[in-house]
Amino acid sequence: MSLQRRAFDQAIAAWNANDLPGYLDLYDERIQLYGYGPEPMNKDEVRAFYEGIFASLSNIGLEIHEIVEDDTGQLGCRFTMRGTHTGDLAGIAPTGRRVAQPGFTILEFDGDKVVRRYSVADFGTVVAQITA
Repeated sequence: MSLQRRAFDQAIAAWNANDLPGYLDLYDERIQLYGYGPEPMNKDEVRAFYEGIFASLSNIGLEIHEIVEDDTGQLGCRFTMRGTHTGDLAGIAPTGRRVAQPGFTILEFDGDKVVRRYSVADFGTVVAQITA
């Protein structure tokens, strides 16, 4: 198993254990995360983004469906994030509804830290689930 895959697996295990600091350890201080806004997020913005997710969803988990790797330090995966809407999310008061957000991401590593990440996740699906 590659160094990158071990780091990724540890980060997913931390996420699923509700250990946000453990998950965030995957990201290098130089991280540029693309796909969740018009500009890439830096480490502080990534931390704040995921703190907001963890504050708005309980029983949060990531299910990884498939992973692809290459020998250049890149790893890609298709995933589903699930949770229960128990806190304010994008201005929507808690509904107690379960949500599922599908997505995929490509991570570029320097050693065992992610320096760039490109993601597509369907947030509109989540909003539809909590406002239906």
